[in-house]
Amino acid sequence: MNIASFLAHLEVERRMSVHTLDAYRHDLAALQQWCEQQSISDVAALDGEHIRAFIAHQHRHGLSARSVQRRLSACRSFFAWMLKNGHLARNPAAGIRAPKAARKLPQVLDVDEAMKLVEVPQDAPLGTRDRAMLELFYSSGLRLSELCALRWRDLDFAQGLVQVLGKGSRERIVPVGSYACKALQQWQAESQGAPDNPVFPGRNAGKPISQRAVQLRIKQLAPRQGIYKRVHPHLLRHSFATHVLESSGDLRGVQELLGHADIAATQIYTHLDFQHLSRVYDGAHPRARRKKSGAD
Repeated sequence: MNIASFLAHLEVERRMSVHTLDAYRHDLAALQQWCEQQSISDVAALDGEHIRAFIAHQHRHGLSARSVQRRLSACRSFFAWMLKNGHLARNPAAGIRAPKAARKLPQVLDVDEAMKLVEVPQDAPLGTRDRAMLELFYSSGLRLSELCALRWRDLDFAQGLVQVLGKGSRERIVPVGSYACKALQQWQAESQGAPDNPVFPGRNAGKPISQRAVQLRIKQLAPRQGIYKRVHPHLLRHSFATHVLESSGDLRGVQELLGHADIAATQIYTHLDFQHLSRVYDGAHPRARRKKSGAD
């Protein structure tokens, strides 16, 4: 079915992350298994009815609506690549819709919680490094992969900027706040970081810290700082975006800061902002709430 060739294209030409490649591999393996069950040996024989049947089969067997959407998206991309390379006459997944998923808003830290989390004591073991890491996550809204890949040469302390390589190999320059700059400079002095060295090195000499190590460290640090939510790197990115949007109201600006190719990915933060405003309104306006008795 040329799935291996398609995955090689994503890895080499599109330079997709290992996590994204694994998701594509898993989703397309499900399609291949379904085709085998239907005695379909040639992908060129698939049509829209086949794809609808495949999606319905996945949903009936317990796959969530969001996972079905992702699976259908993987199929669309695969068929589009097949079409471009002359292996198909048309994309059988074009126009097929997956079941709608309920919109799940990401959890965020409020401003006080975020400040409490990042203020890790620097006299603790690895405290200087941990403070620099958390300050940078919250200051600049970096993805986990972006933070792990950073080299000291990517940071411009004089201008308060960091250059990162995001999804789809898109470069962007993001501001770094004064607290984060100070914490990073202290960490650089302590770790004797040279320009080509990883900002956050791992156990292997010259190699950056692993994404898993960062996730585990932040999970450990949160309760020590008195934060009992499920804290992870992306929660700090969500919190960064929400707090900037609440203060500025500039959705396009937040899109640029986050490195979202499509503003639709950023619009979820407008819903979070609206929830915040609704709570403020309910708590402050004397006629915001209806009486529970049902009276007009």
